[in-house]
Amino acid sequence: MREKFGFLICVWILLWGDCLAKLVVEKNSLRLTSPESIKGVYESAIGTFGVPQYVKTLVGTVVYPKANQRSCKNFDDFNVSFKSKPGELPTVLLVDRGDCYFALKAWYAQKAGAAAVLVADDIDEPLITIDTLKNARYVQNITIPLALITKSLGDSIKKALNSGEMVNINLDLTKSLAHRDHKRAKYEFWTSSSYECGPKCDNQIEFVNNFKGIAQVLEQKGYTQFTPHYMIWYCPQAFVLTRQCKLQCINHGRYCAPTPEQDFGNGYVGKDVMLQNLRQACLFKVANESGKPWLWWAYVTEFATCCTMKEKKYTKECANQVIQSLGIDLSKIDKCIGDTKADVENPVLEAEEDAQNGNGSHGNVTELPTLVINNRQYKGKLEKGAVLKEICESFQEKTEPSICFSEGHLPVRVEKNL
Repeated sequence: MREKFGFLICVWILLWGDCLAKLVVEKNSLRLTSPESIKGVYESAIGTFGVPQYVKTLVGTVVYPKANQRSCKNFDDFNVSFKSKPGELPTVLLVDRGDCYFALKAWYAQKAGAAAVLVADDIDEPLITIDTLKNARYVQNITIPLALITKSLGDSIKKALNSGEMVNINLDLTKSLAHRDHKRAKYEFWTSSSYECGPKCDNQIEFVNNFKGIAQVLEQKGYTQFTPHYMIWYCPQAFVLTRQCKLQCINHGRYCAPTPEQDFGNGYVGKDVMLQNLRQACLFKVANESGKPWLWWAYVTEFATCCTMKEKKYTKECANQVIQSLGIDLSKIDKCIGDTKADVENPVLEAEEDAQNGNGSHGNVTELPTLVINNRQYKGKLEKGAVLKEICESFQEKTEPSICFSEGHLPVRVEKNL
């Protein structure tokens, strides 16, 4: 199990600081319709952010900027705009990889009027994308898709553009959307019991609070199968006895969480977060086995309100009070949690690690929050209406839950022959 998660070792010897994890993600088709010299179908890796503004296929014209070719600066500084004129195809901006994060490239391209971004890799390698942990303030505002393409394809497009040829593109976003025509939608929400991480966590708890009622209705009526998940790191064997690992891990370094604000001297540490994450995972397991999985939503919203770190109530005692108020058997949860000081594996957290790796059904999960709908990582805004719309589009036509209409989010069908 440990070797399987080697890619998650961000070796935090001192502070276990933020890191960027490379991973292979879902690949999507990209079709160049002109010029003839490069016409054909290629593969691209769609970024884990951006709301597709075209339901199935984005059709546009590729432009490679003369300045700011990595899109790491504001295009306004170069007096450049990529906003298409009435009657023109949307602009798909080709930029080079490097110097700044993907999210920042997309943000500047979007501000300049581009409808999508292609990032040409700078070396020959399998298609990858990179998580956006350091760009949370941009990610929530990005509404255009970004796709990574190979270096060779990028070079071919640049050559055609330099020759004065028009490069037209069809970017297929179907695979970035949830699978359609399900009778029951399945979705996973990757989260944390700690909301002390700034704007990103504020957005996460706001979503949980706003979506709770909808989630409970969908689950109670059998329209969805929901599963919460918690991201796990582990401590490399060589550092298990270090202070950093002891403060951030349980079960002898097997399961770890970053310390909030990376402050090891004051307040709660990663071990506290990991324990609460395990408690929430076990609560869901017990509630699900009793036929009431929707109680998870009631618990996490109440816990986030009553058991805050700021009020120094982020404790087992406070958590248990909330659990008891919901009528859930504490003894079953304690049995599920087990001995967190022992040098043994925990079955629930082992299953979480498997899920984190995707099990071949979806891309690896590398950042929080992440929503997976029907085995596809959701790329839209973490907002009640947007998420409900995506779930509602999972169902066969005329079988959608009534809440899809009563909430004012009429499902939009994917056109079959665009």
